[in-house]
Amino acid sequence: MTKFEVRATAQADPEAGLASLLGDCARMAPHWAAPDRALSRPVSPSLIHGVNVPPRSARLVDAMSDYGD
Repeated sequence: MTKFEVRATAQADPEAGLASLLGDCARMAPHWAAPDRALSRPVSPSLIHGVNVPPRSARLVDAMSDYGD
């Protein structure tokens, strides 16, 4: 059996806090490329197949003021 050696580059501290997390994110941001703008075009409802919504769920969503009413 192969034994792998693991080396931690930073000390794991679960109580590091939000400032530490924000710093980690700022350091990682340049490594991730994002498209300038994602273009999505509307799809005709006639092209959407295979979506089944149970009647109970449909009633629940219809009763929500954000989606139904």
